[in-house]
Amino acid sequence: MSPHRPFGPLLPNGEKIREHILNPELARKLRREQTDVERMLWSKLRNRQVDGFKFKRQVPKGKYVVDFLCAEARLVIELDGDQHAFEENIARDVERTRYLEQSGYRVLRFWNIDIRNNIEGALEAVSSALQEPPLPPIQPVPSPHRGEG
Repeated sequence: MSPHRPFGPLLPNGEKIREHILNPELARKLRREQTDVERMLWSKLRNRQVDGFKFKRQVPKGKYVVDFLCAEARLVIELDGDQHAFEENIARDVERTRYLEQSGYRVLRFWNIDIRNNIEGALEAVSSALQEPPLPPIQPVPSPHRGEG
């Protein structure tokens, strides 16, 4: 992929996030420019309101910035707007989820409309996921030495 090709979700102002600019500065910008749905869910996750677990928002994880993270439970919550329904974005979301799961994180995805229309149901799903044991990170299998495999 060319470094100039748009990558990842849109910023609230419609600007594309590019892979090569994901960094702590971008995470701070995303925290300042929350969407209304992010703000709505954050108001329910912050201050250990869900089963006493601490969440952070817009946290850099590798080459991605995740919407919400509970480090203790190794749980990531991603909110998906309409742009995530396009085929190219679906593939990116699958890649992102695979990367996070291979890093040992469980990933919950919610459509924005589901948060707007049924935030309590989403919080129940979050609560259930918090009770699950964290995923172990997948370690790459070393290649066998010559003559051993």
